[in-house]
Amino acid sequence: MRGFESLPPHLCSINMRTGPTNTITQELIASLRKESSVSKTALWSRIADDLEKPTRQRRVVNLSRLSRSTKANEVVIVPGKVLGSGVLVHNVTIAALSFSGGARERIESVKGKALTISELLKQKPDVKQIRIIG
Repeated sequence: MRGFESLPPHLCSINMRTGPTNTITQELIASLRKESSVSKTALWSRIADDLEKPTRQRRVVNLSRLSRSTKANEVVIVPGKVLGSGVLVHNVTIAALSFSGGARERIESVKGKALTISELLKQKPDVKQIRIIG
């Protein structure tokens, strides 16, 4: 560990957690935390905690899993990425950090909605009807 001798002990850790460096993700996390404190709901804080994780630890969900674990007209949040593997058999509103091109296409083909988390946050939905999947 050469070079760390002159640093204070609290700065010598190699595994320093910094959070996401993407400014859009940072702004989303801040708005989720603000909404959580204003509306006094833990859901938005939980989503913010999940989005603060490193990219490799974020959730990745296929459409086949969403089709198995959701019902028609349900609102679902995926704090990560939705991939297009599988078939979605009913319409569902899915909010996620990102979508693959095939996933967005297949969701819209069954009259579902593919939203970003910030778009869902602006709609101010009833949080009791939202599920986190992933």
